Amino acid sequence: MKYYLIAGEASGDLHASNLMKSLQAVDPEADFRFYGGDLMQAVGGTLVKHYREMAFMGFIPVLLNLRTILRNMRLCQEDIQRYQPDVVILIDYPGFNLKIAEYVKTRLHIPVYYYISPKIWAWKQYRINSFRKYVDRMFCILPFEKEFFRKLNYPVDYVGNPSVDSVSHFKKNNLTSRQEFCHTTGVPDHKPLIALLAGSRKQEIKDNLPSMVEVLESFPDYQPVIAGAPGISPDYYSLYLKDTHIPVVFNQTYPLLAHSTAALVTSGTATLETSLFRVPQVVCYYTPVGQITGFIFRIFFHVPYISLVNLIGGREIVKELFANHFSIGNIRSELSSILTDTAYRNKMVAGYDEVIRSLGEPGASDRTASLIYSSLQS
Repeated sequence: MKYYLIAGEASGDLHASNLMKSLQAVDPEADFRFYGGDLMQAVGGTLVKHYREMAFMGFIPVLLNLRTILRNMRLCQEDIQRYQPDVVILIDYPGFNLKIAEYVKTRLHIPVYYYISPKIWAWKQYRINSFRKYVDRMFCILPFEKEFFRKLNYPVDYVGNPSVDSVSHFKKNNLTSRQEFCHTTGVPDHKPLIALLAGSRKQEIKDNLPSMVEVLESFPDYQPVIAGAPGISPDYYSLYLKDTHIPVVFNQTYPLLAHSTAALVTSGTATLETSLFRVPQVVCYYTPVGQITGFIFRIFFHVPYISLVNLIGGREIVKELFANHFSIGNIRSELSSILTDTAYRNKMVAGYDEVIRSLGEPGASDRTASLIYSSLQS
C-alpha cells in the first residue's frame, strides 16, 4: 500500500519513523512519501519537505512566515493528489495537519488517520469538530485521552506510548555503567549527576537554563550535566553558562537520565521520559509576567497540570514550578527536598510506578501499524 505521512517537528519525525518500520513489518509492499525528517528518510521512501522548513511556533513567527506556511500547505495538497496514497497519516502538528485533513477528506476522498492526538484536552476543544468531519480514525498515546474523547462522542484507540517503547528498548540494549558514560562523554565522574533538561527550543533554553545553572551553584556536591537538544549548537548553550563549565552532552539524554540522581526538567515529553527512568525531578518552566500567565492558565485551560507525569497520574506527583511559582528559591528548595528527604523521593518514585502501570506495555508503533493495515484491508 501507499502511505503519505506528515510530521512537522523532531518528535513527530521520531514517532513517524518508528511507525513506518512497524508498517513495513505488516506490509512488505509499503511505499512511503512524507513531510518529515532524517529519521523517516532513513527508513525509506521519498522526503518531500523537511520539518526544518515548517517548524514555526508561536503567533508572531507564524504571522511572519505565513506566506511560507501557505506555500508548504499548497505543495503538500498537490503532492498528495499526484501520489494518490491509500491513506494519509498525520502525526500531531495540528495547525498544519487539520487543514490537510480537510482537503484530503473533502476533495480527494482518501482515508485520513491521525497518530498522536493534538492536545485539545488542554485547550482548543472546538477542534473536535474537525476530527469528526475529516479524521477517520484517531490513535492516541495517553491513557486518559480515550475517556476524554468518549465524553465528546468521538471513539479513539489507545495504542500505548512511544516513550515507553523507546525507554524499554534503551534499557534492553544499552547497559553501560556511570563510569563508562562519564568516560565517553567527558563528564567528571567523581560526583552524583543531576540532569538539566531545559527544553528543545531556543526560547525555552534561554528562559530556563540560566535559572537551572544558578540553582546548581547551591549544590557543589553534585555534577550538573545538560542534555543538548537536537538542532541546537553547543555555542548557543555557552551563552547561558557563565563561567560554570557545565558539560553539555548531545544524543545522550537517555544514558544521562539512566545515571542521574535527580533532574530539573522543562515541561514536555521529557517529564514523562524522566519518570520512566524513575529519576526524581523538578518541573520548572519560566513564563513572562508569571502572575498573568497563571491567571490565564487557570481560566482558559481545561487541565490542572502542565506535566505529562501529573496529567497521566491525575494528581500532583512532581512539583510544577511555572508562571508565578517559578523562582530560584522555589526550585532550590524543591531540589533540596528531593536530594535530602528519602521519604519524599520514595513517594515521588511510587507515583512514577503508578504512571508506568497505566501506560501499559511497549508496542505502540506495532499496535498502530496493525490497526492501520487491517483497517485499510477491510
